[in-house]
Amino acid sequence: MSAEKNRERIDRIETLLRDRVGAVRVEVVDESSLHAGHAGARSGAGHFRVHVTSPRFAGLSRVEAQRLVYQALGDLMGPEIHALALHCEAPESQ
Repeated sequence: MSAEKNRERIDRIETLLRDRVGAVRVEVVDESSLHAGHAGARSGAGHFRVHVTSPRFAGLSRVEAQRLVYQALGDLMGPEIHALALHCEAPESQ
């Protein structure tokens, strides 16, 4: 996969999480190169590790927060994202 295509995917992930989940912090790490030869890698979909902070996660279980992220990324799951490792958290209270 080209570096440009990869950057486009990361930018799209960040934008969707900010817009749809109200993320105040998003860190996306592309780990696709670690999965060379894997079925998902052969199809062109990427492997990503995402750390996302959003006030919408306050009071939610880990699974509920992750569901919000998967819903936000909806159309990217499958054709663009093969695997997603998530760390979701609410911002610390001030």
